Amino acid sequence: MKSFKELGIAADYCKGLAELSINEPTEVQLKAIPMVLGKQTDFIGQAQTGTGKTAAFGLPLLAGIDASQPHIQGVVLAPTRELAKQVQKQLFRFTKYAEKIFSEVVCGGDKIDRQIEALKRPTQVLVATPGRLMDLVRRKAVDLTHVRTLVLDEADEMLKLGFREDIDSVMKLTKGGRHIWLFSATMPKGIKKMISQHLADDAPFLKIDKQHIVNPNIRHHYIRCTEGEKLGRIVDFLKERGEQRGLIFCRTRQDTIDFGMALEPHGFSNVVLHGDLMQTERDKIMRMFKKGRARILITTDVAARGIDVEGLSFVIHHQLPEKNEYYTHRSGRTARAGKTGISLALITRHDEKRIDQLERELKITFREIA
Repeated sequence: MKSFKELGIAADYCKGLAELSINEPTEVQLKAIPMVLGKQTDFIGQAQTGTGKTAAFGLPLLAGIDASQPHIQGVVLAPTRELAKQVQKQLFRFTKYAEKIFSEVVCGGDKIDRQIEALKRPTQVLVATPGRLMDLVRRKAVDLTHVRTLVLDEADEMLKLGFREDIDSVMKLTKGGRHIWLFSATMPKGIKKMISQHLADDAPFLKIDKQHIVNPNIRHHYIRCTEGEKLGRIVDFLKERGEQRGLIFCRTRQDTIDFGMALEPHGFSNVVLHGDLMQTERDKIMRMFKKGRARILITTDVAARGIDVEGLSFVIHHQLPEKNEYYTHRSGRTARAGKTGISLALITRHDEKRIDQLERELKITFREIA
C-alpha cells in the first residue's frame, strides 16, 4: 500500500498525520487524493462516515491554499454544527508542522456577532453549515469571490436537513474559478440533480465499497437477551470494563432519557444527548463528557453525528440501528487513532436476522458472549 508521502502529500503534513497516528491511507484516501491533489477538477465521492473522508479532501484542500493570500480560498459545507467543528479541528491538526493556514468554523448555535468579528481576521479555509454561511453572506460579513475549492461533506444529509436552497446559493456565489468536491453516502435523486446542475460532466466518480468501511480494530460482540434483561446485562458489562468510557446508542429520544434514568441508580455517571436539546444544553453535555465528568454518553444516531471524543473503549447498541451506515457510524466512535475497541449489541430473538445481515453486508464477524 502507498504511503501518504507516495500519494504526494508534503512531508510537513505527513509529520502531522503521524502525530495523530494516521500512518496508512484508508481506501478513500488512497484513491481520492491522486484524483484531486493539485488538479482543477470537480469530484464525486460516494463514501460513508468513518471512511477517512476528512483527510481525503482536507489534505488536497490545504495543499492548494496560497498561504500568502489572506482571503477565503476553500469552503467546506457540513450538515451539522458538530461535524463542522470536527472537520475544522482536523484541518488545524493536519497543519501543525506546515506553513500556517488560517481556518474558521461558522455554524448555527454560536453567536453570529462573534463569527463576524472572527472573519475580519485573515481566513483562508472556512468550514460552515449552509444556513449560517448564507446568513453571513447576507450580512456582507464573508467574501466568497476568491474561493477555489468548495467541498460538500455528507451532501445527502444536508439535503435531508433542508439545506438545498442554501447550497445552491453558495454554489452560484462561488461560480467561476472554483471546483466542487462532493461527498455523499447515498446518491438519491436530489444529489444526482445537484451534480448534473453544478458539476462538470466529466467529473471523476469514486465509490467506496461498503465492505471496506468498518474499522478492523473493532471487535463486534452481541448478547442474546429479552428486552427486560438489557439493563442488567449492560450494567454487568460496564462493571467488567472498570473505568473505561463509552457510548450507548438508543433509537429514540425517549429511549435515551428512560435508559439514562434507569442506569443512574447503578452508580454509572452518564449524560444524555438527543435532538430536542437546545444548542447550549448540547454544548454543556459534550463538555462534561469530554472532560471526563461523565463516564457514559447515551445518545441517538442523529444527535451523535460529528461526535469525536478520544479514548472511548466501547460502543453499546441498546437497540440495533435500522441502517447499516448507522451501525458503521456508531461503532466508529471507538477504536480511533490506532486503538482497539468493542462494539456490543443487545439483541432479542427478533434481531438475529439483522446480525446475519450486518455480517454479510459489512463483511464483519460478530462473536456471541454469554
